[in-house]
Amino acid sequence: MAMDVVDYEIKGSEMQFVEVELDPGEAAVGEAGSLMYMDAAIGMDTVFGDGGKQSGGFLGKLLGAGKRLITGESLFTTVYTNQGQAKHRVAFAAPYPGKILPMDLRQLGGLLICQKDAFLCAARGVSLGIHFQQKLSVGFFGGEGFIMQKLEGDGLAFVHAGGTVLKRELQPGQTLMVDTGCVVAYTPNVNFEIQYVGKIKTALFGGEGLFFAKMTGPGTIWLQSLPFSRLASRVFAAAPQMGGSREEGSVLGGFAAGGLLGSVLGGDDE
Repeated sequence: MAMDVVDYEIKGSEMQFVEVELDPGEAAVGEAGSLMYMDAAIGMDTVFGDGGKQSGGFLGKLLGAGKRLITGESLFTTVYTNQGQAKHRVAFAAPYPGKILPMDLRQLGGLLICQKDAFLCAARGVSLGIHFQQKLSVGFFGGEGFIMQKLEGDGLAFVHAGGTVLKRELQPGQTLMVDTGCVVAYTPNVNFEIQYVGKIKTALFGGEGLFFAKMTGPGTIWLQSLPFSRLASRVFAAAPQMGGSREEGSVLGGFAAGGLLGSVLGGDDE
């Protein structure tokens, strides 16, 4: 399918959004729930899968949607088409603090592998699929790194990374050990393996998990400093676990007394 060539502008610092400018007839594909705003001349159409032209009629569309379901994403994406006679814009917002990365698939050899929740939006014609790591060790122990998304085509795609982003060019044979959740994307010529941390004490008490992603060049990798899973676990750990209404505001709320004194100091009448 022919790729739409779109112009764009990324705005913001920590909570970014990307504004895509569409010529008449051009379209962009957005992840469900990513829309921020759009001009009135932009038409919306929710479709199975990635909105690409899939073979096999309904069965082909169902297969494409099923691939997205495996990665944990919605069965549907939304296609935003410029139905007017002039240029119009549509904007997509990042889901949590971080950076939006424009990926020109033409310059990356037509294929990019990224974390399953990294895709934000793309020009129409970019194909979204799934990428399974080939080795059993990755499948059993890779966690976030096992099932990843595959972006194919020669157009622009936008992915989101949490926190600060590091882009590294790995030379042939150069290896980097990475927390599996910190891998945002990499080019397919990078060798991705899972390696045990090596020491029982480190594995049990180091707080970094049992395994690392071992990434060997040549190729390009993008890393994030704040994976969403890490952010979510910190928020969950800080949330009140006993159903109290205001215990989170009291230092005494976590004591063995069940936070009773914290509730009293917080003004509860119970």
